[in-house]
Amino acid sequence: MKCLRLPFVWRIVMVSAAASYAFAAQAQNYPNSPVKLVVPYPPGGMADTFARTLSDNLSSRLGQPVVVENKPGGSLVIGTNAVAKSLPDGYTIGLGSVSGLAINVSALKKLPYDPIKDFTPIAITFRTPLYLMIAPDLPVNSVKELIAYAKANPGALSFASLGYGSSLHIAGEQFKKLAHLDLLHIPYKGTTTALPDLMQGRVSMIFDGGAFLSLAREGKLRMLAVSTLSRLDTLPDVPTMSEAGVPGYEIDLWFGIIAPFGTPQPIAQRLAHEITAIVQQPAFRERFAGFPGIQFETGTSQEMAATIKRDIELWRVMLGDAKIEPQ
Repeated sequence: MKCLRLPFVWRIVMVSAAASYAFAAQAQNYPNSPVKLVVPYPPGGMADTFARTLSDNLSSRLGQPVVVENKPGGSLVIGTNAVAKSLPDGYTIGLGSVSGLAINVSALKKLPYDPIKDFTPIAITFRTPLYLMIAPDLPVNSVKELIAYAKANPGALSFASLGYGSSLHIAGEQFKKLAHLDLLHIPYKGTTTALPDLMQGRVSMIFDGGAFLSLAREGKLRMLAVSTLSRLDTLPDVPTMSEAGVPGYEIDLWFGIIAPFGTPQPIAQRLAHEITAIVQQPAFRERFAGFPGIQFETGTSQEMAATIKRDIELWRVMLGDAKIEPQ
């Protein structure tokens, strides 16, 4: 008795239908074990604070623990690549950023992941400006004085960053370029690892995403300016970099949640729904009152994908302008 073979096209249709059914069933039962949230930053900074606050809220909504795993280093490559190489089953997600998903494309010669092909974007969750922070013993009180001091002491001042080609590196290089300064770049694994050297004056300054605002309020660091084009309503006395003496200076950063490419759409949609609901809660936003420049967003996966593509080109131009060669 002959075995009937279906035409190839029908076999494809049946396999696709079976896969869709399996994904739907998987999403309906999702999650039935802990979820891991990979953070490519060290503990203690703003990004880590956001991830841990989100994970606590997401655990309640999903009914399973959401465990933060810090994987800093390599200009965010280590943690971001860990997400890209994980199983696309919804049990590993990551904190993505403009640095890891857009800037690194032009900053690094060999990137072990493709920001477009290797991830399923979930949603951008917030944006933040950068703040120019200086060591407490640096004998200046404004950006103009900092520029004058740097010009009078060429090569004597330095700035910290998260690593070569990172957003904080570009921020410092843009400052150098626009103000015509000679500054030394010192890369760290994260802002919190740079903090001891900054407080002791072993490094002169950093463009910080907000982790050090409380230290500036306490006088342990000094804040000179913010990287937005307009002053922040929450910090009306802090000038913009343009106002302070560096016309045209503007940088803002975004962060969002990503999953490995191939994560079933029902699971990605569930995560997006829950995360959007969390970010909209006043109690959640109040947790970040100490970060006055943070702007929360509730965009879609499609909007995040479009932002990644657009910013890859935008930052390619910025790196070129700052003369940062890929390494």
